Amino acid sequence: MRILMVCLGNICRSPLAEGIMQRKIQENNLDWVVDSAGTIGYHTDAQPDERSVHIAKKHGIDISAQRGRKFNYGDFELFDLILVMDSMNYQDILIQAISEEEKSKVQLIMNFVSPGRNIAVPDPYFGCDDGFEKVYEMLDQACDRVIEKNGETIKN
Repeated sequence: MRILMVCLGNICRSPLAEGIMQRKIQENNLDWVVDSAGTIGYHTDAQPDERSVHIAKKHGIDISAQRGRKFNYGDFELFDLILVMDSMNYQDILIQAISEEEKSKVQLIMNFVSPGRNIAVPDPYFGCDDGFEKVYEMLDQACDRVIEKNGETIKN
């Protein structure tokens, strides 16, 4: 399984999602790959936001080596699942898809927790620092559900 996590700038939510999923992949000995990208290229080659790095570190995850990148059309071929954080990200990626197969790869990540509810992972960039903890908790739960839905059991 190859998973791409996508948010707007690839510095807050999707780097956290990548880090969380990477840890779960390792803990469960899965032969999966995870990466992240943004729908805009303003932060290409930038480290994740320091608040995302801090909250990840608080939970034992190091995302400081990640670098921002912009989603590109080739990602449809490289990834089996493209998990987006909100409806704007969903539309921005979906508009680039040229086939039904590509469209079917794009999903809102929180729909793994609450199917069909289209709940957004809020962008904490302009909010207060405690928003990063909420985002972490949402993504942690969603990553567990992604693994469970794909036939794997989470180790406790």
